Amino acid sequence: MGAFAHWLRVFQIAAFAVVIGMSAGYAQQSNDGPAIGPETNLPLPRYVSLRASEANVRRGPSLSHRIDWVFQRQSMPLLVVAEYGHWRRVIDRDGQGGWVHYRMLSGARTVVVEAENTALRSRPDPGALENALLEPGVVARLGDCTPEWCQLTAGGYKGWAPKSALWGVNEAEIRD
Repeated sequence: MGAFAHWLRVFQIAAFAVVIGMSAGYAQQSNDGPAIGPETNLPLPRYVSLRASEANVRRGPSLSHRIDWVFQRQSMPLLVVAEYGHWRRVIDRDGQGGWVHYRMLSGARTVVVEAENTALRSRPDPGALENALLEPGVVARLGDCTPEWCQLTAGGYKGWAPKSALWGVNEAEIRD
């Protein structure tokens, strides 16, 4: 994905989160920073992962709303953009979303590899030894992140990958 496409997606997700929050009152803007979820007091938007191997994605935040589709990939990263009661409005890496019950989600952080042949390196350095090559679509457990690199665990391999090759972590996010 090119830099323009990446920034366009970030803008679209942020704009969608603002529209959802403003039009339905699902988020409150803090005077100090990002919007805060009214149910959890956690920042919106924020990344989570799919806890279950299957989760219904509904048109609205209740069991009476129609199921639009079913997420079928455990540990898939999702972006929470709104909260209402026990329901979370989520968006996947393709920009598709809907309402999911909070019990179907986990705070465990994962990412999806988006770039072709992403090298998993022994340290956060483009010249470091390659531990493995990751294909697009691989879901990996997220560890520490520097401004440009994230430590991942996938398929029994552990190493560092460029943040720009991943979906499920903010560009400015630092994790220790």
